[in-house]
Amino acid sequence: MSTLASSPARPASQDAVLAFAWDSSEFTATDALQSTGLTRSTTIEATDALVARGLLRELPNARLAGDYRKGRPARRFALRDDAAVVIGVDAGHEHVSVAVADLRGKQIADADARLVMDRDDAAARAAVVSDTIDRALAAAGLSRSDVLAVCAGVPAPVDRTGRSPRHPTRFWERMNPDLVDVLSWAPVVRIENDASLAAVAEGSVGAAVGCRDYIALLAGSRLGAGVVVDGHLLRGSHGGVGEMVAFDHVDGVHGAEGLGSRASDLARELVRSGKATAGLRGVALEALDARTVLGMAAQGDADARRIVDRVGLTLARIVSVLGSMFDPERVVVSGAIADGVDEVVAAARRSLPTDLDLPAPELVASTLGGEVVVIGAVAAAVASARERVLDVWGAAD
Repeated sequence: MSTLASSPARPASQDAVLAFAWDSSEFTATDALQSTGLTRSTTIEATDALVARGLLRELPNARLAGDYRKGRPARRFALRDDAAVVIGVDAGHEHVSVAVADLRGKQIADADARLVMDRDDAAARAAVVSDTIDRALAAAGLSRSDVLAVCAGVPAPVDRTGRSPRHPTRFWERMNPDLVDVLSWAPVVRIENDASLAAVAEGSVGAAVGCRDYIALLAGSRLGAGVVVDGHLLRGSHGGVGEMVAFDHVDGVHGAEGLGSRASDLARELVRSGKATAGLRGVALEALDARTVLGMAAQGDADARRIVDRVGLTLARIVSVLGSMFDPERVVVSGAIADGVDEVVAAARRSLPTDLDLPAPELVASTLGGEVVVIGAVAAAVASARERVLDVWGAAD
């Protein structure tokens, strides 16, 4: 969502030329008019207005650049991708990651912070988010005044106004401490569910590029789903599309616990039972995290492989239910867990039911790793910046 009101009146030609420039490297007025369908005079007028607003820069002409042969050299232009910056934030359960990027989404600087799980309140979390943003800006040699748009992802449903509904334990309110207000110093503010931003990332640069119907399944410590249908990211009345509480009632899943948590819990349970073989017994309980268990499975440890098969069966059931609800072409397992989840995905593929009414979706692992949410947040911030920049900077006279 954006903090801005509706757009002021301005020539639509400025929006058209700016959209063309954002998707181009350098261009001439002829290039722009051929793409936009505007007249030459209208194109030149809009281009000059955008230069005056600081959104486009005029490049040296072909003669000065050494490319001129004969005739009058055409004026050349390019987006000023350094005219402002955008910020992407992954405000997770246990961490905050911030990336500062230019208007094309190229990262300039970043900063991170760790949180103690379930030991922070809303105010403290908001302060950590703000401090991490300021540190990232300082690393880039910038300040808040250089920012055009901020997008933050949180592990909670988020409605169209950027706020989260009340949760029985106030978990959602703590995960999203009214960040739309905390970040209101930025001209454009967008708050989204973290799995939704994972879906944005997968569709922009990840495993769902070119796909119009897919789900990004954040599957680390908790499950969350970003759902894209017919090319549109779904939200719902309260932002609850993709919330996984329904899996409390699904046999073999029983809750929204993530794949990583399930793998580590099963490994610790096996060790405590005394039934583990030498491989798992040789690892301290506190060190039996998901990465360790999945790594051991990849190396052929028998106990770890059985755990992977059990987690894969759970994933297959999750994918089957999501497939029947949303009919996606693809489900992408995303998040930090995806770095070592290939064995689980393979086990899930083997366990997918063959008697579903709809074809089972393709199941793949993400290649974006633990940065998927912040990558999606930057992409979403760029999209919001494109949409609202002329509202922020005003239309040229």
